[in-house]
Amino acid sequence: MSTLDRRLNAFRPDLADARLKGQVEAARFVSGTPAAVSVPVADVHSVPDAASGVDTQFLCGDTVLVFEERDGWAWTQADRDGYVGYVRQEAIAPGISEPTHVVCVQRSFVYPTAELKSPPLTAHSMGARLAVTGETEERGTRYALLASGGAMIARHLRPLGRPAVDFVSVAEEFLHAPYLWGGVSGFGIDCSGLVQLALFMAGREVPRDTDMQAEGLGVPVREGAPLGRGDLVFWRGHVAIMLDSEQVIHANGFTMTVSREPLAGAVRRIEPLYGPPVGIRRLGS
Repeated sequence: MSTLDRRLNAFRPDLADARLKGQVEAARFVSGTPAAVSVPVADVHSVPDAASGVDTQFLCGDTVLVFEERDGWAWTQADRDGYVGYVRQEAIAPGISEPTHVVCVQRSFVYPTAELKSPPLTAHSMGARLAVTGETEERGTRYALLASGGAMIARHLRPLGRPAVDFVSVAEEFLHAPYLWGGVSGFGIDCSGLVQLALFMAGREVPRDTDMQAEGLGVPVREGAPLGRGDLVFWRGHVAIMLDSEQVIHANGFTMTVSREPLAGAVRRIEPLYGPPVGIRRLGS
């Protein structure tokens, strides 16, 4: 049996990613077909069943490889973080306009025209990547015109290639956002999703799940060393971001929101259930 992580490698007994040939056993190997997420948020499942738990989410503009489409489901792997899973077929498109901008506020509406009083068509989360074809101004408000149709508030979008300076400030924009297991968006987010999205907005593509982040991000901070802004505190299955030497921000199932609290208080509350922190990581520049 392969020891490869199924979250990051597409393989089943009947079908596998052609790049894994020689590493796994499968009846058939295929090369993935490029596609892109075309809906605001696509739930990702480990099995093709909408009633199964959501492992993560892909955002509009995320590019993926599609290994199979069957019975309304697409078996995919995200380019951004390598996550493998099943999404509904209608959530992806074989080709969409090359994105030019990224949503830089927690969430923002798409209007049918450049008129903020019109009923919105949909909404996008921070991190969604969209193609903008131009801008217009109406009554002092500037709108970005989307290649897919509709208009958004222009200052809610930022050109690609202009990352945020401080990922912790990005995380702070999510204060009071609802907690959602598997969530990675302004509509609902979990602890490692908050870390991943905040760092993505700061120009860093990082792993999705807590165990991956604890293993692969930054360098360890020795026990007892002073902590600082941006340090990541890990428990088994949980992560929090240091705001300063004493306070953390994290998406958590206790408040069911993204909240701020003293690290000492979080440790006391979490330890009886899940044990003490298992490590602290410090990110480099």
